[in-house]
Formats: sequence, structure tokens, C-alpha cells
Amino acid sequence: MYDNICKFLAENFKDDLATWLLGSPVKLTELSPTELSNEPIRADSLILLQSDELVLHIEFQTDTDKDMPFRTLDYRVRGYRRFPHKKMRQIVIYLRKTGSELVYENNFKLENTYHQFEVIRLWEQPTEQFLTVPGLLPFAALTQTNDPTMVLTQVAKAVEGITEQRLQRNIAAASSVLAGLVLNKDVIRKIFRSEIMRESVIYQEILEEGEAKGRAEGKAEGKAETTRKLALNLLRMGVMSLEQIAEVTELSVEEVQTLQQEIQKS
Repeated sequence: MYDNICKFLAENFKDDLATWLLGSPVKLTELSPTELSNEPIRADSLILLQSDELVLHIEFQTDTDKDMPFRTLDYRVRGYRRFPHKKMRQIVIYLRKTGSELVYENNFKLENTYHQFEVIRLWEQPTEQFLTVPGLLPFAALTQTNDPTMVLTQVAKAVEGITEQRLQRNIAAASSVLAGLVLNKDVIRKIFRSEIMRESVIYQEILEEGEAKGRAEGKAEGKAETTRKLALNLLRMGVMSLEQIAEVTELSVEEVQTLQQEIQKS
């Protein structure tokens, strides 16, 4: 879920991400992983963008991955094979604070081979720069702050100032979902109205994904599992009440409460 949110932001706010990561609003276009290889390494968080002179490889990570150093080397070689005259910036962005030493790894070593990439730990980034442009607002609560609730309140105020309704809904939804990494869902629900979330592209995609899985599986038990997963995702997002989730999924409120208890236990 978090990977999809980050991909959405990277695809729709390229200028904002380029200004943050590259220092200037470089015009970037999407690059499919299949352009680098017919058999790309599976990486749900992989984002590839390119300009005339640069390939930007971004990976947003909620949790650590011991294979990340090798994956960056692999994509660097593939990038060179496809675009030998383009530079390549590779940036791994960790969303959730952790004590794992893996978040400090920024190179791969194998005998005489050495490859280095960049690492950004969001919880070490100054909050101010994430409150100035729409595409970075959803990351603000994850930055260097002792009061993420206050920061999310600032984000909500900035979102209220967005006049374009579709943009406002999508930024609100993305902000509320990512804030779930550091804040209680009840806190998020008090700051952002659920009506805005339900009308966003992000929320609609979650619903469509669940419906598509149900159609593909076709069987009653498959549909039941898909409904269950959809309800779990909506509970983790924390943007809807139990009654609203029950209405959307056609589960009973008691069933939704049982799923909520599963999440709390885990």
C-alpha cells in the first residue's frame, strides 16, 4: 500500500521530487523497468525517471531489505547497458524509523567490484522543506520532528489551501496513509475528513484493485479473501469509520471489528 502511494506521488509530482532530490526542477519522464531488461528484478517500490542526460532510480522502502545494495548495482549496470551516455542517480528512501543498521548501507562490495548509491532516512530530513510544495506534503509527518501530530495538522492546513479539488483530495489521502507509519489512526481521522479521502484517486484505486482481484479469482472463497484484504487495508489507512468500511465491503460491523482486533494484536 505504501509503495503504491509513493509511486503515485513520484509519477504525478515529478518536478517536486526532482527539486528535492536533484536540487533543481529537472524535467523527468517515466522509464519502464522493462526498458532496462526483459526480466527486471521484482521491486514493488522501484521508480525509474529520466531526462535527456540522467536516469533517476528511486526506491521507497518501508522496511529494510538486505538485497538492496546488490539491486542498485544490478540496475546501474542495466542502465549503463541501455543508456551508456547518461548519468544515473540512485536513491533509496527509508520511510519508517528503525534501529536496523541496514538503513546505513550505501554500497555493494564483491571482490574488486565496488558500487555506491545514496540513502535518505526521512526521519533525519528537516520538516520545513516538505511543507512548501504539494508533492512533498505527504512525507512531512515522517520527517525530523518530535511532534508528528502538529506537523500533520500543518499539512492539513496546507491541503485546505489547495484550490484544485482533485489535487486536494489526492494529497489528503496520500498524507493520511503515510502518516499511519507514525501516528494512531484515530489521530489521523480527526485531522483529515474521511469524505475527502473517499473521493480521491488513491482511495478509488484501492477499491478497484480489490474488485479486480475478486473478478480474477472468481471463486467465492477468493472473493471473501479479497474483501477481507480490502477491509484490512482500509483499517490500516484509518480514514474511514468501522460503519463506513462495513458499508463499502458489505461485511458486518462485527466482522470489521474482528479484523481491527487482528491488526491490533499483530
